[in-house]
Amino acid sequence: MSTLTHAAQDSVSMVGRNLRHTLRSPDTMIMTFAVPVSILLMFVYVFGGAMNVGGSFIDYVVPGILLLCAGFGSGGTAVTVASDMHTGIVDRFRAMAVSRTAVLTGHVIESVLRNLITTGLVIAVAVAIGFRPTADPLRWLAAAGVIALFVLALSWLAAAAGALVANPEAANGFMFFFMFLPYVSSAFVPVHTLPSWMRGFAQHQPVTSIAETVRGLLMDTPVGDSAPTALAWCVGIALAGYLAAGMLFSRRSNA
Repeated sequence: MSTLTHAAQDSVSMVGRNLRHTLRSPDTMIMTFAVPVSILLMFVYVFGGAMNVGGSFIDYVVPGILLLCAGFGSGGTAVTVASDMHTGIVDRFRAMAVSRTAVLTGHVIESVLRNLITTGLVIAVAVAIGFRPTADPLRWLAAAGVIALFVLALSWLAAAAGALVANPEAANGFMFFFMFLPYVSSAFVPVHTLPSWMRGFAQHQPVTSIAETVRGLLMDTPVGDSAPTALAWCVGIALAGYLAAGMLFSRRSNA
């Protein structure tokens, strides 16, 4: 059996392991499904009446909610990776000749699958309460691809954080900044409504271009320069997270 085939089989096994852990964890299930829907309902019904975005607030805010939920969901990967490193299960995997790359890949792929299911749930609830996207099937597919790439990027970054910190509690705090980036972007309000000292950061941070791209695709409006910028951010973050995660995991598992 080739090394690549062995690694692929191990990755599938790790994905199955992580999915089972998710299903058996009430905390993870709540964070995965209940929290995203609660956030959507809070923004629409609590803040929606006070927001002026030049159109339907729910149509404007849903893409931002999807990215916010992706941040929360992907952040859990840091905790699960840190837990594996902390409990010593990685040493057992090494004794079983499990591919090292498969351990991290299993966490990341599970995160992507879990977050795509959450995305579908949030969109279904959003449509039920008034979200009216106008995208054709091709644009829906493109929007799903952008969201999946964003989740993949954050998941690799979270995996690197989990391999870096000493315990799961520290991993949870490490991802706090990235989970709240959508609040300082165009995800929930147009950038021009923010204070002048905040606009520069909001305009040029990754979530703004990604939110604008997803919003344009779902609402069938021009995407402009947002799409290439969003893809560049996602690919760059994913590559940096992948390289850092591999290096840190190798260093910790050999210690």
